[in-house]
Amino acid sequence: MAEKKKQVRRIFESIAGDYDFLNHLLSFGVDYYWRNKALRLTGMTPESILLDVACGTGDVAIAARKLGVTNIIGADFSFNMLKLFNQKSDWIVGKNVQLVAESMPLKDEAVTNITVAFGVRNFYNIQEGFNSFYRVLKNKGKATIIEFRLPSNPVFKGLYKFYFKKILPFIGGIISGDKEAYKYLPKSVEEFDEKIDIQELLKISGFNKIERHSLTFGIVQVVIAEK
Repeated sequence: MAEKKKQVRRIFESIAGDYDFLNHLLSFGVDYYWRNKALRLTGMTPESILLDVACGTGDVAIAARKLGVTNIIGADFSFNMLKLFNQKSDWIVGKNVQLVAESMPLKDEAVTNITVAFGVRNFYNIQEGFNSFYRVLKNKGKATIIEFRLPSNPVFKGLYKFYFKKILPFIGGIISGDKEAYKYLPKSVEEFDEKIDIQELLKISGFNKIERHSLTFGIVQVVIAEK
C-alpha cells in the first residue's frame, strides 16, 4: 500500500502541468459531459456543501460551481494539482487541502456531498476511503463516484482496450514526458474493473441506497451512494 501511495503521488505530481490538456484531448472532450451528468444525477443544489476528493485541478468543483454550489472544499494529495486548482479559482471556501481519502481531518457529518472523479482506483485502501466518506457525510448526504470501467460489448471492448493500451500511452507519454504515468492509467483501470466492486464496498461502509449509471457505451460508471 505504501509503495502504491508513493507511485501514484509521483505520477500526479509529474503530469500536473499537462493534466487538463491531456484529459480533454484523450477523452475527445467527453470528460466535460461525464462530470456534468454525474452532478446532475446527484441532484446537487446551491445549498450543498461539497467535498471534492482527489480533486486534481478542480474540474468537478468548477462544474459544481456552475450549478450554483458555493461551499466547496477541494482535497488531493498532489501539491502540484492543488496549486493549479488554486490558480483557477478564488471562490473556494477556506483552502484546498492536501490529504488522502483514508484519513480526512474533517469533523463527523461535515458535508452534504462528496465527489471523486477517476480517483478511487488510486486510493491505497478503498474500503478505508469509503469509511471516511460515510463518517464525514451528513445524514442523507451522497457520495458520487465517477470511474472508468471496461465495456461489456466484446467488439467495443477490444477497440477500447487497443486505444487505452496503445494509443493513449503513446500520446500521453510524448506530451507529458512521463511514459510511466500513461501506462499506469490503462493498467489501473483494468485491474480495478476486474477486482473491485464499488457498490459492495460502499455497502460494507454503511451506505444503504446505492445506484449505478453507465455512460458512453459503458466506459464510465457513475455510482451514487446515500447515507
